[in-house]
Amino acid sequence: MAEMKRWTCEVCGYIHKGEDAPDICPVCGVGSDRFTVTAIEEFKPKESKGKWKCNVCGYIHEGAAPPESCPVCSVPASHFSALEVPSVGGDGQVIAQRVVIVGAGVAGVTAAETAAAIPGAEVVIISREAQMPYFRLNLTRYLAGEVSASELEMKSSQWFKQNNVQLVFGDVVAIDRTEKKVSMKDGTSFDYDKLILAAGAHSFMPPFPGAHREGVYTLRTQKDADAIIDMVKTGKKAVVIGGGLLGLEVAGALRNRDCLVSVLEGYGWLLPRQLPKRAGEMLVDVLQKQQIDVITKAATKEIVGDETVRGVLLEDGRTIDADLVVVSTGVRANSYLARQCGLTVDRGVVVNDSLRTDDEHIFAAGDICQHRGISYGIWPAGYIQGAVAAANALGANQKFEGIAPSNRLKVLDADVFSVGHINPQDASANVYEYEQGNVFRRLVVRDGVLTGAVLVGDTAMASQIQEAIDAGTRLSSWPALQSVFPCLQSK
Repeated sequence: MAEMKRWTCEVCGYIHKGEDAPDICPVCGVGSDRFTVTAIEEFKPKESKGKWKCNVCGYIHEGAAPPESCPVCSVPASHFSALEVPSVGGDGQVIAQRVVIVGAGVAGVTAAETAAAIPGAEVVIISREAQMPYFRLNLTRYLAGEVSASELEMKSSQWFKQNNVQLVFGDVVAIDRTEKKVSMKDGTSFDYDKLILAAGAHSFMPPFPGAHREGVYTLRTQKDADAIIDMVKTGKKAVVIGGGLLGLEVAGALRNRDCLVSVLEGYGWLLPRQLPKRAGEMLVDVLQKQQIDVITKAATKEIVGDETVRGVLLEDGRTIDADLVVVSTGVRANSYLARQCGLTVDRGVVVNDSLRTDDEHIFAAGDICQHRGISYGIWPAGYIQGAVAAANALGANQKFEGIAPSNRLKVLDADVFSVGHINPQDASANVYEYEQGNVFRRLVVRDGVLTGAVLVGDTAMASQIQEAIDAGTRLSSWPALQSVFPCLQSK
């Protein structure tokens, strides 16, 4: 592995690449005398067959090299890593046949793209939404006014024509497994040889009294975003119920539109699934500095008002005034069709490593499916699952064995990165933490192998750590990591 000089700011933890330390730290402003030089072994980038994943937002790029900047979140090429996506082929014999795909999100569109590459394959993809397939992961940037509606589009109508993929708009109301047919609400139907369920998920609305009032929204579709944008005006008071990733991004987007924003989180800190307590507390401070009010341990009792929302009543008796409320309390798989036709469903449609359901002719991918007990709900998983499901539907023998989930915040001016298993459930894992100023880092190591990491305040090493975890890198093979995690030196 090649070595290069890196300079670490002793005050804030900022890392500078170069032969010399910077004159002034761009983060905290101290002089060059407060930098120490370290040599950190760089991971040799993996070779790619043309798939690159943005480690910030999860966008997948196809090409011999990553793009100069991500078209979704604008980060530079250095934030991309090679992505291994199973191709059609392998031990199975590829068979051209009619594949019907229900759902036009990332999993469905990737499945269509994979299937369309097989000569003779007939591909039909059915979208419940009326517009062309779009980047759902970019809805918060659309809500913030950072991207336009045209920039949301994932595939154009021309792409579907050129690739002989039939795009159908409408609702599927039934699946007949005996006749191998899906029926539409308008009375039409489509026969299939293989069916791929990629119908995604919907926003979960808890049974709050008053949830029906005008001015209460969720954010899952472009239509939802348009409704919120129509409502938003400068000075509006907005309350976001839920301090998860989407909730915080919604809060940042509304603040970007000059709303007065409050975030209500029932847990004791923000992002409890992605961050340990100390990191979540530090994130609260970051949001407060951006004039986003955060209330933790806030249990919602009722959304109050008349026809229109006027506020949120908490269990402790406080009322938070609101002109609009966005509820962001998770999603639920759109599994009703699978249930109706008798497939095994838990939190999602249960699939094996081939992404096959308990019907040999039906596969599932993306937010709708549950693999090894996990419903990922993230872009990279949907992309890979869509490719694997389509390949196997056409006779290949590919396996999806899971991925290390990673998360980054968009819209907010906050450097937060979380990957893998960051909260061990037993004592078999070692946890190493480091905090200085506004920088927090955590590494989780099991049997000497990196399995999880959290970076707050400085995410310069996010791509390297992501690759290390994906590759199952042993801590002993990366000794220079001690310069960034001083706590490791005494272990």
